[in-house]
Amino acid sequence: MHVVVAGETLLPVGGSPRRPADLARAVAELEAAERPRWVWADAREDYTPLVAGGVRVARCHDIALTEGLLLAHEGRHGEARSARAAHARLHGLAVPDDEPRSSGTLFAPEPLGAEAVAEVLAGQLGRIAALPEPGRFRLLVAAESAGALIAAEMAHDGMPWRVDVHDELLTELLGPRPVHGMRPAKLQALASEVAAAFGHPVNPDSVQQLVKAFKGAGVTLKTTRSWELKRVDHPAVAPLLAYKELARLFSAHGWAWADQWVRDGRFRPEYVVGGVVSGRWATSGGGALQIPKVMRRVVVADEGWALIVADAAQLEPRVLAAMAGDGGLARAAGEIDLYSALAQSFGGERANAKIAMLSAMYGGTSGDASKLLAVMRQRFPKAYQFVEDAAKAGEEGRLVRSWLGRTCPPPSARWKELVSGPEGARAARDRGRFTRNFVVQGTAAEWALALMAVLRGLLPEPARLVFFQHDEVMVHCPLEQADEVMAAVSSAAAEASRLLFGQTPVRFPMEAVAVASYADAK
Repeated sequence: MHVVVAGETLLPVGGSPRRPADLARAVAELEAAERPRWVWADAREDYTPLVAGGVRVARCHDIALTEGLLLAHEGRHGEARSARAAHARLHGLAVPDDEPRSSGTLFAPEPLGAEAVAEVLAGQLGRIAALPEPGRFRLLVAAESAGALIAAEMAHDGMPWRVDVHDELLTELLGPRPVHGMRPAKLQALASEVAAAFGHPVNPDSVQQLVKAFKGAGVTLKTTRSWELKRVDHPAVAPLLAYKELARLFSAHGWAWADQWVRDGRFRPEYVVGGVVSGRWATSGGGALQIPKVMRRVVVADEGWALIVADAAQLEPRVLAAMAGDGGLARAAGEIDLYSALAQSFGGERANAKIAMLSAMYGGTSGDASKLLAVMRQRFPKAYQFVEDAAKAGEEGRLVRSWLGRTCPPPSARWKELVSGPEGARAARDRGRFTRNFVVQGTAAEWALALMAVLRGLLPEPARLVFFQHDEVMVHCPLEQADEVMAAVSSAAAEASRLLFGQTPVRFPMEAVAVASYADAK
């Protein structure tokens, strides 16, 4: 049963709408009694306040996320995907632009009513049923929608974050917290070293001033990126590189960042499900997906609790083996260390196996890549041909899809101009590199979503998912539940593999560890 939640209205599809006095209580009661599939116009807007009210639901259908997937599949990537836009398309009306989340615009439109959302749902289900492989796409929609639930819950629950440890770490690396608008002491000392090396004041935060200063010293730079600076022999380079590293930490995860994103001992970012075209998540605030390694010691479990941290070993090569149905690669992917299992095919060198696999998936050709790819083409022809076909499709301007049906963006008008001109071959190769990786990375993102959706359902109370990044998950749980949660992680990985690929010899190991601090997991 589908139940639409729109504003304060509940509408069982095929039933009558009602406006309960207490929406959160009504949702909780219906969830306990019926376990329906809830329908939100946008879970970020509709489910978030329910989570704050203590409500958790098992499954949902997110109209906005589903519309985005369907539009992309139809070659209309980037069109407005809101429920209001989908309803307008159903009726041939002018399609409104998507409103920014919580825009607060004075003249923002009223939310779409429950009956209209139900109408959009019916339209989406019909479009899915008409697809060549509707079963796979339904799984994609279910996984993407489950991701919306998980993202809202993780933002609410938050990752354990010790503000005192964070302050100690920043003080150790940067010096005491400065007054607003001033640099920390150690940053200022490095800035002074840079200026002394040039013999005159230079703002190390100004690319223009740095390029001019280096030019005055006889060094021509196009950028001040670290990789380019490392090639330069000048006394300003060492303090400047140190300054840039600490300045990134100060701006991205310093005291002001903690004031904004850490509340009640929890880091609470805003996740964006499917924020990257491949299906990977992004964040619209907080930078949860770019936590520096040095910051992991700040993530500490509560007293009497543990962090269960797990990541998938060599996920993308295993996904390729399963998709391509390459028996040789699948047998190697039945081992914990896929690259070691492949080493014999590449002269006994694990490093060569890794280079070959990454070059196949990312289009690398430098160094020994070409020679190693020739070996891969001979030993693992189905896997090699799978990514080559995806690359060829991209070079020809065609669309490619992940295993469940997520679709890459179509070529831009600019690309079409370039491909017909003198830079055509290069532009085609660039898009081919993108599409060859899209099919693998997109499917890996689907596997990770399925893993989280299954794991969420297996976790005992009061354990909570608190972090997710590409192929890594973190659960915060009481110490006595650690073994149960680690077993749940393994079970979820096996079930995610079965859901996507059926019975496959490919193994998707998730090695989980129980630690007190995130820093101890690596």
